[in-house]
Amino acid sequence: MDAEDERVFREFVAARSPALMRLGFLLTGGDQHAAEDLVQAALAKLAGRWRRVAAPEAYARQTMYRQNISWWRTAVRRGEVVRDAVPDVPGFDRTHQSELRLVLRDALARLTARQRAVLVLRYFEDLPDHEVARLLGCSVGTVRSTAHRSLARLRQLAPELAQELEAAV
Repeated sequence: MDAEDERVFREFVAARSPALMRLGFLLTGGDQHAAEDLVQAALAKLAGRWRRVAAPEAYARQTMYRQNISWWRTAVRRGEVVRDAVPDVPGFDRTHQSELRLVLRDALARLTARQRAVLVLRYFEDLPDHEVARLLGCSVGTVRSTAHRSLARLRQLAPELAQELEAAV
């Protein structure tokens, strides 16, 4: 691939990756990592045939469909066992944890971008207040007040998270 072809390929990837990721997400049943692998495999095959492909997006989509089917077949050949019930782990309620994750995701989506950033950097990335302030370009006091208001808003949006939030703070 010469420099011009590479430039055009990169433009294609930048423009069409979101749509291909949506397709991959749907094909893999919502598995983000598998969707990324699917898109990456399709784009790698497309890159090798870039000059010979007339319709690159159609080729990438077809490759994704076929690759996904190939992965299904491989899983069957590996002897993957599907069970009708999740194995019980004492003291761990998977359903409750999954429900909390979904509630948290929805509640976070309803916060402002700054509120989400402060909470994620502070509690998920476990960064100190001064580091969060440096990354966001604001004062430590702003980080603390934003975190306080954001947690209050989360409690309001998702009361079922109150117990989990109290444990985190």
